[in-house]
Amino acid sequence: MTSPATSSSLDPLAVLRGLASLRRLAGSYPAGHPMIAQKLKELDEVITGLLRGGSPIRIDVIRGDVFLDGVTSASEGQANQQLLAQLSALGIDSIHIHEGVQRDEMLAVAEFLWQYAESSDSMSTQLAARNVKHISLGRLLPLDTRWRMQKWADAPTGPLDPDYAESLMMAQKTWEDTASGKPLDVVTVRDLVQLLIYKVARSNAALGQILAVKQYENLTYCHSVNVAMLSLLLGKQVGLDEPTLAALVEAALLHDVGKTQIPLDIVRKPGALDKSERRMIEAHTTLGAEILIQTEGLHPLTPTVALEHHRGVKGTGYPDLGEAIPHPMSQIVSVADIYEAITGARTYQAPTPPEKACLIMARMAGEKLNTGLVKKFVNTITFFPVGSLVRTNRNELGLVVETNRREPLHPVLALVDEETYTPAGRVDTSERESSGGYARHITQSMPAPDGLDLNVFLEPARAA
Repeated sequence: MTSPATSSSLDPLAVLRGLASLRRLAGSYPAGHPMIAQKLKELDEVITGLLRGGSPIRIDVIRGDVFLDGVTSASEGQANQQLLAQLSALGIDSIHIHEGVQRDEMLAVAEFLWQYAESSDSMSTQLAARNVKHISLGRLLPLDTRWRMQKWADAPTGPLDPDYAESLMMAQKTWEDTASGKPLDVVTVRDLVQLLIYKVARSNAALGQILAVKQYENLTYCHSVNVAMLSLLLGKQVGLDEPTLAALVEAALLHDVGKTQIPLDIVRKPGALDKSERRMIEAHTTLGAEILIQTEGLHPLTPTVALEHHRGVKGTGYPDLGEAIPHPMSQIVSVADIYEAITGARTYQAPTPPEKACLIMARMAGEKLNTGLVKKFVNTITFFPVGSLVRTNRNELGLVVETNRREPLHPVLALVDEETYTPAGRVDTSERESSGGYARHITQSMPAPDGLDLNVFLEPARAA
């Protein structure tokens, strides 16, 4: 494969455009035609650019938007919309490309797309018959995703920090009451804010359960508690005073309250939404703002954050408010909201490890997210936050119990006995050998196995 020529090769739409053009050429000209060879060369360069990091290319079209590795890319414009419509007409919503892909596979996929017709054989079977090993095509539809994806729990499982568990119960009741048409209970909201600030935020066990990879697809109330805590951590990092922090936690806690007015089967639908369903989901911002404006006793900015948390720093996103830039408090909640969403499981994807989540957010900085806030957030959370389960180059399993601000890639670990899931000592991965090199490196993040109780490792320490 050739080397990438320009930064434009990092555009996932370039892959789709290249495949679409190659498809038309393969259907119009004989094999070996110079125009096919030239287009194949261009597509090869684009794919090479996207594969430089070594990870597979995951391009998914969801609700008319193009996602590269879970991150949305601009897809506006009539030509792009026509391209997506062509793929949709073929029943293609997902294209995954793995390292090692060859040009003959790209051409085989283009020819397959030109000749494609409904068949009793799956797409993967038909592609395999054409010797395509590194490219997969698929649909993102409810009937597909439900059977092929893991069923994630709806809430945290296993023993929880008592204060964190209490906050989740309070939030769940508040959300259920609001969904049933009852007025928002401001007293409970105020008590919950105090619980989060003065108890949950000071518990390493609670923070570990919030920050680590989440093996569950949390419902709105759980997501909102987690976003409130992440917003609090970021708010402290940027130097907000106590009254402003309290207002921030309240706004973050209630940012998604509008989802209580959306049918749950729409909120949790796997795969693509149709236009009507998409409008309903996007309406949660305005619905939430309306609920909060009508609720006496809340901070004046709480409805604003509910309205703006899906708007980017360049005035993009929804709802359409022109070129208005979101309030700084909305920008903080937006950072926390995105991190919490991508480190949790979804019906259509597994949870993203914290270190990769930080890199995804770095790519969004300047376009959707405030660059300064992303930097401060990553500095606060670090690539391996408290509660992360990792493996070292010595094949040790360890739980991050303390981060190292000077060396964020080298935290303090409580080693885990893999037979009994009990503590097996404590190591500082920033320690060096006599040669000057690190004695240990973290090689990968690991999902928490059933039976591992984080509290055993984190309860003895209290957050500062």
